[in-house]
Amino acid sequence: MLSKTIQEALNNQILMEAESSQAYLAMACWAEIQPGLEGVTDFFYLQSDEERQHMLKLVRFVNERGGFAAIPALPQPMLTFPSIGKLFSEFLQHELKVSNSINDLVHLSLAEKDYATHNFLQWYVNEQIEEERTARTLNDKLEMIGDDRSGLYLFDRDIMNVTTGK
Repeated sequence: MLSKTIQEALNNQILMEAESSQAYLAMACWAEIQPGLEGVTDFFYLQSDEERQHMLKLVRFVNERGGFAAIPALPQPMLTFPSIGKLFSEFLQHELKVSNSINDLVHLSLAEKDYATHNFLQWYVNEQIEEERTARTLNDKLEMIGDDRSGLYLFDRDIMNVTTGK
């Protein structure tokens, strides 16, 4: 059985994962109307789907442990970006925020001696390591490219290979 404190914290994480899904969906929509960013568009649509799956995993866990997963109302995400660099900078900052939240949850679960929740959260810890690595790698590549249009073409073409390790 979840304590009220753990349930509330997990529901806050459900909100954060839902916000992530919405933010990445908005990023996909912005990229889709930019010329030549089909790869970036597909990347963010997939990221949005992945974040929704992360949210659902939390929802199921809360409910299975005798809690109640509250499905939150969502704030409007950022809809437009001045550049692709700013888009990916926002992506990195968002992933760092999620990592901090997961770390806080892990700390809370240990403080409450809720080892089942602690064990469950280890998947999220590992997932965030991967997400941060991907976001940093993509930001580094964009920084290397600078204003080179041919570099951006290659970045867009190869983004899925970069993120899947192929």
